[in-house]
Amino acid sequence: MDIVERFINYTKINTTTNKANGANGIMPSNPAEMELAKLLESELKALGLKDVKRRENSITTAVLPSNLSYKVPTIAFFAHMDTSLEQSNDTKAKITKYEGGDICLNEELGIYLKKSEFSELENYIGDEIITTDGTSLLGADDKAAIASIINAMQFFAQNPDIKHGDVVVCFVPDEEQGLLGAKALDISEIGADFGYCLDCCGIGELIYENWNAGDAAVTFKGVSAHPMNAKGKLVNSLLLAHKFISMLPNGEAPEYTDGKEGYFWVKELAGNSAKTVLKLDVREFDEKKYEQRMQFLQDLAGACAKLWGDGRVEIKLNDRYKNVYNYLNNDNAPAIKTVKKAFANLGIIPDIKPMRGGYDGAVISQKGVPCPNFFTGAHNFHSIYEYLPVKSLRASSEVVKEIVKLTALK
Repeated sequence: MDIVERFINYTKINTTTNKANGANGIMPSNPAEMELAKLLESELKALGLKDVKRRENSITTAVLPSNLSYKVPTIAFFAHMDTSLEQSNDTKAKITKYEGGDICLNEELGIYLKKSEFSELENYIGDEIITTDGTSLLGADDKAAIASIINAMQFFAQNPDIKHGDVVVCFVPDEEQGLLGAKALDISEIGADFGYCLDCCGIGELIYENWNAGDAAVTFKGVSAHPMNAKGKLVNSLLLAHKFISMLPNGEAPEYTDGKEGYFWVKELAGNSAKTVLKLDVREFDEKKYEQRMQFLQDLAGACAKLWGDGRVEIKLNDRYKNVYNYLNNDNAPAIKTVKKAFANLGIIPDIKPMRGGYDGAVISQKGVPCPNFFTGAHNFHSIYEYLPVKSLRASSEVVKEIVKLTALK
């Protein structure tokens, strides 16, 4: 099966993540993820991969066994099966031969992929581009990755004379709501020395730095009183929360930062005069600075509690995921050297950038398999304007193949 046909087949299964089910511990959150997992299981078995295993939570793994007489590192490739909940409509993918200008996604609704808004379209003149009809996501995040990986496994299955070591493929659910699938993964079943997620955008993108991420829930407890006799009695928890927020560093919020600049994000505030809960996200690339940010919140809550009285302020801090680079340590790590060499061999110019977010590899790396992230080829994730140039999709799969070949060298 051609990679394009394979990808479009996957988009026909609507695997929109279900936030309510995920919050209630149901995995996969959408039963359609299990439907996709069953399809992947059958395809992997048809290709002759070994140890094909689909679990009750839909995590699906398989192994392309080594055909070498000597030992080389075992590598793994990861992708997620769910799609973002920004749009939940069924995907109606179509292919356009791009000759320039705007692409009409839906004439009836007047929806266009406009060159004036997405100037990188110029890079794909002469290519075929896969889009939707403008009423849904495309789901290239992350079904393009699945197609890329399985297409590469098909290549090795059909060319048994090409040398390779053990290769593990792993597809997880519910990445789009807090990396739940990766968190549920038993890493001992992977057994890889290092791996790769395919979960970023345009051709050449390579990521091996992301946030150290945490969150905080700060509870403010006041004293309610009727306003007719509130003087000296009312302690308004809403105002305590606002005073706390006012003591956060100026300019260190998402709307004021970019690149590797960290922040505190005041994300949610809910309550009344008696009790208010403030929720914040904490983000920082440098691990030490991340720890300092978390300690700052702890110290601020402690100082406010002393100022306003015992029991007025309580804080709970939580680590969510770590920076992948914490586990790679340097740019000469095998996972980084190998993917850069693969890019060079294929004439792909690396576009190395820090990810101001998280991906499955953050959790997988923390569990013991260092895991950079490289491109699927798609653009505009989480949008009805998501699109996938066919040459970029094929290039993504070529990188998978090249990494496998390079790892097989003595």
